[in-house]
Amino acid sequence: MILLIGVGLLVVLLLMEMPIAFAMMVAATVGLWLVGGELMVHSYLADAFHNVTASYTMLTIPMFVLMAQYMAQSGMARDIITCSDTWLRRLNGGLGMACVFASAFMAAIIGSSTASCATMSSAAFPSMRDSGYDRRISVGIIAIAGTLAIMIPPSIVLIIYGILTQQSVGKLLIAGLVPGLLTAAGYILTIWVLSKRRPDLVPKPTAFDMRDAMKSLRPVWPAMLLMVVTIGGLYSGLATPTEIGAVGSLAALAIVLMMRRIDKRRFTSAMTETLGTTVMIITIIIGAMMFGYFLTLTQATQSLIAMINDANLSPWAVLLTLVVIYLVLGMLMDQMAILVLTVPVTFALITQLGFDGIWYGIVITKTVEIGLVTPPLGLNVFITSGITRVPVAECFRGVAPFVLVDLLILGLLLAFPEISLFLPGLMK
Repeated sequence: MILLIGVGLLVVLLLMEMPIAFAMMVAATVGLWLVGGELMVHSYLADAFHNVTASYTMLTIPMFVLMAQYMAQSGMARDIITCSDTWLRRLNGGLGMACVFASAFMAAIIGSSTASCATMSSAAFPSMRDSGYDRRISVGIIAIAGTLAIMIPPSIVLIIYGILTQQSVGKLLIAGLVPGLLTAAGYILTIWVLSKRRPDLVPKPTAFDMRDAMKSLRPVWPAMLLMVVTIGGLYSGLATPTEIGAVGSLAALAIVLMMRRIDKRRFTSAMTETLGTTVMIITIIIGAMMFGYFLTLTQATQSLIAMINDANLSPWAVLLTLVVIYLVLGMLMDQMAILVLTVPVTFALITQLGFDGIWYGIVITKTVEIGLVTPPLGLNVFITSGITRVPVAECFRGVAPFVLVDLLILGLLLAFPEISLFLPGLMK
């Protein structure tokens, strides 16, 4: 009964559009009070705040967010797109492919899907429009390419998943590298197929100029070096994710200062955005931790595991059912809310069934990624539509072929866990 009261209150608060962090805190506070009184509320509230704010791993979040803000404020996205286009312009759909390459590049620095999507919408859409691209495929490419930042390290979603489940953040970030690159390759192949079947959607390719191509590398090589250092440091084990984030943010600041890409106003903006984003994420994690305490005390997770065991379902049947549920939730809820509300319960269930926690994190991240471009919520689609002024309906139609590719890649990740686990298994 107490469990139903707590969950029901949470649902009501979310329907009233209370921020997810405070909704979980209020619901958990009421539930804990019903379970053990005021003393229990004080104890678990203090424990949640201390565990989050005193966590060394938690410092990873502001460090990577700050690094992303320095690079975003510098306006480097346009240089990356220009560079990618110069190298790919002789291919059908070359500029569209360049947008995917640039988004993958920015994903390895920014770590935020919405930030990547907003940056690319401003930097890539005018060029694609002026080059003669159909606007529907243009916004589709931009919206779907933005989702790469949720998988390619340093992914904020994977960091939060690691914190919530006590899994290695470093292994999670490296585990996302191959699936992220595989996804980018799938998008590029889709663009090539569309350009072959519908030549009217894209302009004709232009001649390749090696001199221009080499010249285009000059403004972006420092960012390329930063990406190599970040991923190389994580993979080699020379430093923890938190240390890599700190070094990366300092290096990013040095790069934009040397290139004279940042002034006092942009520096202040970067710091302000970092502070706001970090406070939001940490508050959500505190709320999720408190609600997790409530679920544990009410035996919700244990009861769910027992119920599934009694139903005699195979482990794969349970996993596939959860994947379908996550895909549906992705169409209706914010991705961060899905993660913090469900992972504490489903992770315990999945690991109890014998599945690998790192692999499950990649699978869940992939389903969350798909939710960013599926109606009715589709946050990336709405961001792209708002910036480019293309109607939302057209944006959803433009992104549809790429969603099919995402579903295919999700199937591959489920069928072949080695895709996600190969690199983490080689880490020092």
